[in-house]
Amino acid sequence: MNVSEVPATESPAEEYENDPVPMEARRSLLSVSAVWAGFPMCLGNAVFGGLIVYNQGFAKGFSAILLGNLLLFGYVGTLSWIAGGSGRNFALQAQAAFGRRGRAVVVGFLATVVIGWFSYQIGLTGTTLHDVFGWNPLWGAGLGAVLYVAITALGIRALSVIGLIGTPLFLVMAGVALYFGLARGDISLSQSLSYSGGGSALGFWACVSIVIGGFADSGTMTADFTRWARDGRSGLLAAAAAFPIANTIAFLIGGLVVAIGGANDPANNGGAFLGLLTGHGPLLTALAAIFVLANLGSVAAHCLYNGAVGWSGLTPLRMRTLAVLLGTVGAIIALTGIWSHIVNWLVLLGVIVPPIGAVLIMGQVFAKRAAPLVIAGVQPIAFAAWAIGALTAGIAHYQLPGSVDAVVGFAVAVTVHTGLTLARTAQAKPAVTVPEIATA
Repeated sequence: MNVSEVPATESPAEEYENDPVPMEARRSLLSVSAVWAGFPMCLGNAVFGGLIVYNQGFAKGFSAILLGNLLLFGYVGTLSWIAGGSGRNFALQAQAAFGRRGRAVVVGFLATVVIGWFSYQIGLTGTTLHDVFGWNPLWGAGLGAVLYVAITALGIRALSVIGLIGTPLFLVMAGVALYFGLARGDISLSQSLSYSGGGSALGFWACVSIVIGGFADSGTMTADFTRWARDGRSGLLAAAAAFPIANTIAFLIGGLVVAIGGANDPANNGGAFLGLLTGHGPLLTALAAIFVLANLGSVAAHCLYNGAVGWSGLTPLRMRTLAVLLGTVGAIIALTGIWSHIVNWLVLLGVIVPPIGAVLIMGQVFAKRAAPLVIAGVQPIAFAAWAIGALTAGIAHYQLPGSVDAVVGFAVAVTVHTGLTLARTAQAKPAVTVPEIATA
């Protein structure tokens, strides 16, 4: 269905799970940018930023963070440009690239993975509130689950609002934390820029991979957010608000916390800065608690939204119903403690997921050529490119520790998809008969 074919009488609360977003329902650049910017500016990225700076020093750590974010911008920005131009969500993009039936594998996989991240955020909420404020972790996780599901069920408008609130709140609270960190130490902010690091567990390219891997899944599903942009250019700019801007800031704040000596255990906890906000009176403590719920809630709600929109494309259920159902499942996983083991297998996302994005992009490039190649609703070239790209990235992950798995998998998938498509197209062309030239 074309955008122009969607009736203009849809409910203002419509989420367009199975159709492109019509032009009259598109949102402003600020609104869509707030959705994306509020996602990566989170406590978890500050932790990872601190780990990178602790192992690489500030200068090299900053280089790794910036490079990873520029690569993310190229990847997510391209997918966002496509989404803003077409209005199609991730599930519809996957249908065009992998086939009507084939998309179920890709969409089901990623829509389930992000529910794992949702569950992780719930568990992290409980343990964070317990460690910093002494709350019962189960009660804290339960409170977080209810809030996060409620936010997601309100739809894209709620994600925009929480982004508009959460982004400045993160900057303010991080600024306060840095102030207290500088006040209790002997290192000035300018001196922290020459911090040389204290660990060697992570190499430079491993740090780049960490930056990319953190958003390999939702970055690939960016169309769920940027389909609301008014055109491709707006979708690209909305993605830029997250990568490189918001994500780089969040990582660098964690790096600064470590560089000024404000982290309690930088080798394990990186740039976690909540500890710097406690012990300064009840008002700041209350603000810190609100900050935890708002910050982790933004990440959780975005993940749950991705999962609910994805599964709504594969089932008869609507996004809001699935948000409640999947949110309940994620909460149960979190409350049982299984969430603490999820990261052990989610780290492989940088191997498996980027080739999917490569296929989505190349599927658009070769849209007219690839369309006749769909067999029984399945695009075999797309699956071949994904499989070979992921396999190559997996080999690189274990055999070439210095490589960036995501880049390897993406590049190989692009090459395979291009080669197979051009070869198949050439075979399908009718032979050209060259007329004989008469001789005297």
